[in-house]
Amino acid sequence: MTTKGAGMNAAATRIESLNQNIGEEVLLQGWLYNRRSSGKIEFLQVRDGSGTVQCVAVKSELPEAVFARCGEVTQESAIRVRGTVREDKRAPSGVELTLLDLEIVAPSTDYPITPKEHGPDYLLNHRHLWIRSQRQHAVLRIRHTVIQACRDFLDRDGFILADAPIFTPSACEGTTTLFETDYFGEKAYLTQSGQLYNEATAMAFGKSYCFGPTFRAEKSKTRRHLIEFWMVEPEVAYATLDDVMVLVERFISFIVARVLETRRAELKILERDVAPLERVQAPFPRVSYEEAVRVLREKGQPFEDGNDFGGTDETVLTEAYDRPFFVHRFPAAVKAFYMKRDPADERLSLSCDLLAPEGYGEIVGGGEREDDLDRLVTRIREHELPTEAFEWYLDLRRYGSVPHAGFGMGIERTLTWICGLEHVRETIPFPRLLHRMRP
Repeated sequence: MTTKGAGMNAAATRIESLNQNIGEEVLLQGWLYNRRSSGKIEFLQVRDGSGTVQCVAVKSELPEAVFARCGEVTQESAIRVRGTVREDKRAPSGVELTLLDLEIVAPSTDYPITPKEHGPDYLLNHRHLWIRSQRQHAVLRIRHTVIQACRDFLDRDGFILADAPIFTPSACEGTTTLFETDYFGEKAYLTQSGQLYNEATAMAFGKSYCFGPTFRAEKSKTRRHLIEFWMVEPEVAYATLDDVMVLVERFISFIVARVLETRRAELKILERDVAPLERVQAPFPRVSYEEAVRVLREKGQPFEDGNDFGGTDETVLTEAYDRPFFVHRFPAAVKAFYMKRDPADERLSLSCDLLAPEGYGEIVGGGEREDDLDRLVTRIREHELPTEAFEWYLDLRRYGSVPHAGFGMGIERTLTWICGLEHVRETIPFPRLLHRMRP
């Protein structure tokens, strides 16, 4: 704990906890975010990763050398600051620091991201520095909270974390978006989803989930696509499509409530209207694929029945809803080989997508899995997939097969919606996009 009279060798205080140190002398360790001067007073915005606070340096109250350093320190220089905490209700953090001393640990010269406007390519080229900015900081703190909420919900709900491999011998979501690599002379692929392995762990534990990066070699430049993204994928034995939809709406409601409870300040920085988020409460509306197609046609959207929805289609569909909603029972032809057919209509699958409102579109995809061995073999052959690569997966139907279902939620798409962002690229520390692999 920091005590009065703290010197430059004392334990540092985190900015986020300064309101507990009113009237005390503290040491901060961080970086200069910004600086402005009025001649005899220097105003230093200091950040340390937990927050930002204004430090006020008054010339008449400081040794000449200390005040001179305050006027010379440059943007993003690493610094130590000693000062007295005082309450200031006008300040965003509710406190300010009256500066007593400043040490420049490491100077920063010609910092490339200045307060002026920069284009997205420039900022992405400097992503390793861009994440220091207040806006990106807010997004990534909310990302942390969303991931924490995912784990908290599933852990409390009786799920076991059993992560899936990243190298796989076969496709999960179709062969056209696979990244192929050499695995000691054998072909291997970067995972598109952990779902097939989740089915195995669900048969072992009843309820399991995996959480990790997934990869899609999609040559897409839309605002909703990343080449590498993170998914949380729960799977439940003895579950149906209806069970999954109930689970999804509980899950999403919990996550949004957690963000509203703990990240109001960050949402304010992003200028996010929280009213739509406050309406995110179960139950969510359920719309059949056939109903959705009818809505698109009524709205004049050119759409061919039997196709999957594109981004524009999803945006049009969301116009009628003020909260997330399900579209269920998609044509089997547009879903993966493992999706179970609807007994009432073999043309349809027991599948669902959850679409976020405000034009954000799909954030969750899920459904019931085919649990019959013979039917699954037929589906694999129909999709022209190598049966031998799925022998282990077929074993799950040979030895105690049960109805089961699950879903996958993309962290980045969900964050784009929660944060009210225009593009998914801001939701991950280092985005991988078409033609962008650096930094």
